[in-house]
Amino acid sequence: MKKAVAYCRYSSDNQREESIEAQTRAIREFAERNNYSIVKIYADEAKSATSDNRPEFLNLIRDSKSGVFDCVIVHKLDRFSRDRYDSAFYKKELKKNRVRLISVLENLDDSPESIILESVLEGMAEYYSANLAREVMKGMKETAYQCKHTGGIAPLGYDVNPDKTYSINLHESQIVRDIFVMYREGKTYGEILEHLKINQYKTKGGREFGKNSLNNILRNEKYSGTYVFNKIGQKERGKKRVYKKAEEDIIRVEGGMPQIVDKELWMDVQKMLDASSQSSKMAKASKEIYLLSGLIFCAKCGGAMVGNRRFSGRNKALYVTYECNTRKRTKECDMKAINRDYVENVVIDHLEKTVFSKESVEKIANTVYERVMKDYEAVPQDINKLSAELRSVQGQIDNIINAIASGMFHASMKDKMDALEAQKTDITLRLEEAKIQLENTMVPDVEVLKHFLMKNANIRSKTKEEQRAIIQNFIKKIVIFNGPTKEDNYIGIHSIVDTMYGGEGNRTPVRKPS
Repeated sequence: MKKAVAYCRYSSDNQREESIEAQTRAIREFAERNNYSIVKIYADEAKSATSDNRPEFLNLIRDSKSGVFDCVIVHKLDRFSRDRYDSAFYKKELKKNRVRLISVLENLDDSPESIILESVLEGMAEYYSANLAREVMKGMKETAYQCKHTGGIAPLGYDVNPDKTYSINLHESQIVRDIFVMYREGKTYGEILEHLKINQYKTKGGREFGKNSLNNILRNEKYSGTYVFNKIGQKERGKKRVYKKAEEDIIRVEGGMPQIVDKELWMDVQKMLDASSQSSKMAKASKEIYLLSGLIFCAKCGGAMVGNRRFSGRNKALYVTYECNTRKRTKECDMKAINRDYVENVVIDHLEKTVFSKESVEKIANTVYERVMKDYEAVPQDINKLSAELRSVQGQIDNIINAIASGMFHASMKDKMDALEAQKTDITLRLEEAKIQLENTMVPDVEVLKHFLMKNANIRSKTKEEQRAIIQNFIKKIVIFNGPTKEDNYIGIHSIVDTMYGGEGNRTPVRKPS
């Protein structure tokens, strides 16, 4: 019996969604029928799936490294994530740890058609979430124009009055002033944190301060007397914690907040923070991104190829490559490194030709649609079959009841009745689940499938993080061959489309020096 964990999430943004208890029950029933043993349940209540700020979810991802369980079972895929790029990232983490994601209501397996359909389902869930957020935002903006509290915990230094206006908290506001003054005096974050700890100052939530909480305070414009709303936006696609909002979307009301720090102190601190941030950005810019991590392998030893950057030659030129990890660690393989930009360009070129070309999109969309319809049409047949089984079992139960009522009783009847009642319960549960599956199954038409595939067609214009997510979705494996002659040097690319149509993958000769 395989070991599994359940992940359940209940979001307060939609009160009609299944409760944690209902999701847990459905997952347990699914696991029992499919020979899975549930070893742990992870549950986040009132948490959005568009955010990875879900404690139990992150614990699940961390625990997947332990090898204790083989799969994660969710009630629906949107319980896992409504953001395609987060979903791709975390599913990749599970895959790396050899853990499979299973949905109770969506009949998806490891086939190429399921992988593409899963992307479509995630896209639909993401659209739903974004549309819901727009509706919620309308009401919040009206509150913001009145300079009132829009929800959540008030910033340190402020209390929220019964009418949702802000007032200054005298004790907390002194902590805020101390932080601003110390930073302008040149104190480091470490020195400020030490001062706060010695004086037993705590955050609004009663915890000790950290570097992130300090930065949030120093950047909070409200302390200067300006009411600000909608400054922090949705995360930029493919990035975990980078936020971006256009100035015209931000609501600012000068004098809308009780002032805690004067404008001069506020501006001095912002200039110092900007200077520090610029230095940090320059350091991050030097960090390399490897699009093929976890997918690229050495043909000679079978080991993974990993990203590597080095300065070499008389001019100390920078070389960014993928090199065999076996060679790097043990020197037991003589596979040559291959230029990162070259091999990544070959892979992207392969995707453009075999997945995102007009002909390929047409063919893939039709194949996936046929698979969806086959699964969808099978559900009513299952319902009819289960209904017939239920009638048969109920008929046998009625016969025993009638026999007992007529005075014909035997000890074996009790055992038979118990077995029939257990069978009836099992069939009833399977029947209810099949009906729910029929109601929740999304049947996108061919044009919808084409649209979602074509959204990735301009892969070269996307960010590196987005490119990596697309490649991780559509490429199964890349193998680098390095033989005695030039003809023996090639890149083997195996995509989900190759699997879909029974192909052996693509072989691209290496024409550039590595």
